Amino acid sequence: MADGTGADPVIGQTVFIEDGRIARLGGEPPAGAEVVDLSGGMTLLPGLIDAHVHLGISSDIGADTGYGLPVAEIAADMFANCAQTLDAGFTTVRDTGGIDGGLAGVVAKGKIPGPRILQCGPVHCQTGGHGHLAAAWEPTHLWDGHGIPGLRHLAMLSDSPDQMRGNVREAFRRGADFLKLCVTGGVVSYHDELSDTQFTVDEIRVAVEEATARGTYVTVHAHNNAGLRNAIEAGARCVEHGTEIDDEMAALMAERDVAHVPTLTVVRDLLDDATRHGLPAELAQRAQGAWQGQIDAIHASRAAGVRVGLGADLIGPDQGHRGDELVLRAEVESPMAALVAATSVNAGILGIADEVGTIEVGKRADLVAFAGDPLSAPELFADRDAVVLVVQNGRIVKDRR
Repeated sequence: MADGTGADPVIGQTVFIEDGRIARLGGEPPAGAEVVDLSGGMTLLPGLIDAHVHLGISSDIGADTGYGLPVAEIAADMFANCAQTLDAGFTTVRDTGGIDGGLAGVVAKGKIPGPRILQCGPVHCQTGGHGHLAAAWEPTHLWDGHGIPGLRHLAMLSDSPDQMRGNVREAFRRGADFLKLCVTGGVVSYHDELSDTQFTVDEIRVAVEEATARGTYVTVHAHNNAGLRNAIEAGARCVEHGTEIDDEMAALMAERDVAHVPTLTVVRDLLDDATRHGLPAELAQRAQGAWQGQIDAIHASRAAGVRVGLGADLIGPDQGHRGDELVLRAEVESPMAALVAATSVNAGILGIADEVGTIEVGKRADLVAFAGDPLSAPELFADRDAVVLVVQNGRIVKDRR
């Protein structure tokens, strides 16, 4: 068993679960207890956490954002994505833009299988910025028509501090747990460049004020350091991607306690074949610099003492390989560093470290067991067939031992 803290694994550890929580570690099972035997080479870990998902973009993106699919199919793809995410051992996710409280609610009620979902509702972007996925000839006033009430709203457009205040308040009204703003251009963008900065400091600061008033935080999509610096000045607490983070920026982030969630898998996927997600092939060119940039950013953040989480950022219809992010991170750092990022560090970034992220007494019993040891064979993280047991809130939701 590896407990998610980074401590050395323990052989033969028993975990006693009661009322959905970890009640005791070690000792003999009490009389009458149900015993789940993980002997025979299996490894027990905390439930994995993906801190950057897009469950609302689970279909062919071109058809999905262009009225090419019925709502029933969009919903079916989202529900299937939730189920396969849990099947892969991810018991918690942070949705960083696209769904609203409706999907999180039906999963929480047990109506469909899926991970615990923390979500920001729509991303907040400027007109023509990253997140505004309308065709160039589509009038901007039609954008909101792509939303599906109670299921998905991809982005809200703000072009002034007042518009930002109204939109983030609306996002919170719909059940957002935190806020996400796009403060630079993006890879999957039609109307901007990665070097663009988006939103003014005053616009970002309004969102931070509203999030602080709700006891939560703002995370930002940022590839270049100019946009990231604006966000940090305004009070953002987390950055997604962070492609240009260097030693100087990492030092500033450490000073301000700004967390970093790199996203390698989506970049690798776009470089391999953007069209399989329903995206134009030329988008792969935009991803070229993001690969090595994010790897360098991980090392800079680590060296500065920044909290470095883990997110796959999968988009489109093929999201069954969420565990690839741990494999890639294991290559950049180590399997143990990848595991800790995907468990205890992510739990801290999400603000739920007192509930999940480690195998400790008092925590929720979110557990995953692999056939084999992914710390010595990290490719197992990406093998859903190797995930032989998933426990969520003390309840077995997958058992293929």
